[in-house]
Amino acid sequence: MLMSQSGRLARLHYLPGGFRQLSAGDHVVCAVSGAEIPLDMLRYWCAERQEAYATCEISVRRHLEEQ
Repeated sequence: MLMSQSGRLARLHYLPGGFRQLSAGDHVVCAVSGAEIPLDMLRYWCAERQEAYATCEISVRRHLEEQ
């Protein structure tokens, strides 16, 4: 029997050029806004912090916080 992954939080390991899925799911949560990000829409993350971001603007803002 196949289990649906709909609505389930995925665990990912973020790499510099991609990510590896550690547990099944269909979305992750933005580290800043808390918004759900479907895996097929995930474009922005930080491998160093192991965080996902919902938008480019959020990603840049988070990066600038460290400066």
